[in-house]
Parts: sequence; C-alpha cells; structure tokens
Amino acid sequence: MRLLHSSDWHLGQHFMGKTRQAEHQAFCAWLLEQVRAHAVDVLLIAGDVFDTGAPPSYAREQYNRLVVELRDAGCALIVLGGNHDSPAMLGESRTLLAQLGARVVPGVGLDPAEQLLVLHDRAGAPGAILCAIPFIRPREVLASQAGQSAQDKQQSLQQAIAEHYQTLFALAEARRAELGLALPIIASGHLTTVGASASESVREIYVGSLEAFPTSAFPPADYIALGHIHRPQKVAGLEQIRYCGSPIALSFDEARQQKEVLLVEFGAGALQAVTPLPVPCFQPLASLRGSLAELADAIAEQAAQGSAERPVWLEVQVRGDDYLSDLQSRIAALCEGLPVEVLRIRRERGNAAASLASEARETLDELSAAEVFDRRLQQEQLGEEETQRLQGLYRRVLDELTGD
Repeated sequence: MRLLHSSDWHLGQHFMGKTRQAEHQAFCAWLLEQVRAHAVDVLLIAGDVFDTGAPPSYAREQYNRLVVELRDAGCALIVLGGNHDSPAMLGESRTLLAQLGARVVPGVGLDPAEQLLVLHDRAGAPGAILCAIPFIRPREVLASQAGQSAQDKQQSLQQAIAEHYQTLFALAEARRAELGLALPIIASGHLTTVGASASESVREIYVGSLEAFPTSAFPPADYIALGHIHRPQKVAGLEQIRYCGSPIALSFDEARQQKEVLLVEFGAGALQAVTPLPVPCFQPLASLRGSLAELADAIAEQAAQGSAERPVWLEVQVRGDDYLSDLQSRIAALCEGLPVEVLRIRRERGNAAASLASEARETLDELSAAEVFDRRLQQEQLGEEETQRLQGLYRRVLDELTGD
C-alpha cells in the first residue's frame, strides 16, 4: 500500500498582499501527476489545508476540484483539521465529500472511534489502519480546573493528549485483530514535538499550556504522519516519525528549503520505505542582506531566477546604521527593469545591541516611557513602515493616557 503524506497547504494564504492561488494550482497539478505516476492509494493532508477558518471562495473551489480529480485518479483522500482550519467549515461538507472518496476529520469528537479509519488499496482490499488524529484543542480533551498552575496545566494537557493517542492505538489494535489481517497501524498529528525545527510562519499553538509534545508519548505505530511544522524532517532521527513540511514556502525563512511530500510504502504489515518527492518551486522567494552596494549585486543575481510573468519576491535587509530617509526609493532604483518585486524592506541596526549595552548603567527611573519603548523597538528587525506605524500607535496611546 502507498500513502502520500502531506500537510500545511494553507490554501487561500495572502503573503504580504500577494495571493498564492497560482502556486497552489500548480502544486495540485503536480501532485496529481505524482499520484498517477506512483499509483498512490491514499493522500493524507495532516492539517492546515486552509490558511484561515473562513477561506476565500477560490481556495474552497481548489479544494473541491482536487477531491473530484483524486477520485478520478483512483486515490482516496484523508483530510485532518489543523490549528488554522475551522472544524465547522471543514465538517460542513464531510458527508458530501465521503461520496467522492474523501474522508474528513475536522476535530476531536466525543467518540474516538470516529477517528479510526481502515485504509484500502486501489483494489479495495484493506491496506492499513489509521488513527486519524487532527489538531487537538485543549477543551476537547481536558476539563479546566480551578487553582492549577501553568506547569500543572501543561502536564495535564500533555497527559490528556498522550491518553488520546493510546486510546486510538488500542482501538486500532482491536480492529486489526477483528479483521484478522496483518495491517500496519498509522497515526497522525498536528502539533509541535520536542526538538522539531520550526520557521517564522508557524503559529505557536499551545501557548501557555504545552510547548512541545514528547516523542516518547507517541504509541508504537508503524508510521506517524505529522503536520504543523513547515520544515520537512525526521523527529528524533526516527524514520517512522516524520514531518513532511509545507509544499510551498510560507515565509521568507523557508525560501531556501527544498519542499517535499513523502511517499510512504507498506508491505507485510510493516513500513517498507519512505521516499521524499521534491516539490518544484512555483514562485521564487529570496531574503537578501547587505549594504546598498552589496545588495545591488545580490538583487541582480536573484533576477536571473525570475521572469516578467513570475518575478522573484524579495525581502531586503539593509546593513548599516546610517539613517536613509529615501531607502525605499534607493532599493526601487536597484530593482528597476529587473524581474524582481520587493515585498519587505528591513533595516539592520548592527550597533543597537552595543548601544543598549553601553547604556546598561541607566535605570528605568532615568528613562521616559517613550525612551524605553524606542530602545526596545530598536532590538526588533522591522521594516521602516512597520517601525513608523508602531511608533505612531504608541504615541497615540500615550497621548490618550496622559490627556495631551
């Protein structure tokens, strides 16, 4: 049996004012080619199929079209809810999509058995049992108790999630025994595990309760398909516990990553092989850093990767402490006539930390509130517009508080 493990599509995402519609269309077309070429039996999306709980209509249309195309290609679809997805929105069409060979698990329901799925191969024979666990919201597995400390809440949530996994795994073993077949057991999840390497586009999901789920708390499944972390990686170096990562770069710090989906093959009731399938780059992104002189060469080099139809999206970080009021126009001049588009400009304040250190002898009593705010702001790597916006917002709030 062959399963294609993917996650974190984020259909409908707007990236600094830019739609990702064309990229997602190209990815879906490429994915269908892989399904046919490798005779994939099941495609699993391990959470965050959409970027928001109320995705735009074109994103829903992409999703629905894929369901039909996968059915025509002879491939079943399993969709799990992620922290970006709305359980209500995903669940509203699950009965209809089930008629087209797609099974949707939007959230953790009252009956754990609803998350236990028998997966079939193209011939219709049982090929594996899936503990289809989506993103788990604390309220779904844990009752709030008065007087708990933050550490107590973290431990309680971790234990509750671990118990949910163990419950599903026990049900899977019972189902396997009932069928009398040597079927592999697959588990899924949409969460952060201990040691996983994230990126700036990943939203922390258990803030204040659970920072990361320990690998040792997973059940001994033959394969654990994870979502939420956008960088493809093995967990704790284990072949059978994997993040496949997102199929497109969702932030500039993901621009250099080779995106992939994972072709997972099972046979004789066990995991046989995990093969990464590299996803082509459908929209080039680059993060550049240097002085204006250095950036001129770097921008020209990146321009070779773009075209008039598909310019390279750039994040530019300017090194140097001299304030340039016309920085944006200077960057625009460097890009003139080139197939590049600058989406964000940042100024690197190289001496900010040294300046703060030299002024460490100052106490808060010696600084005004505005000075404290400005010095804290200097430590952030923000663009000019964002810096000015935050400064203006702070001044307005300060004026309201002081009555000026």
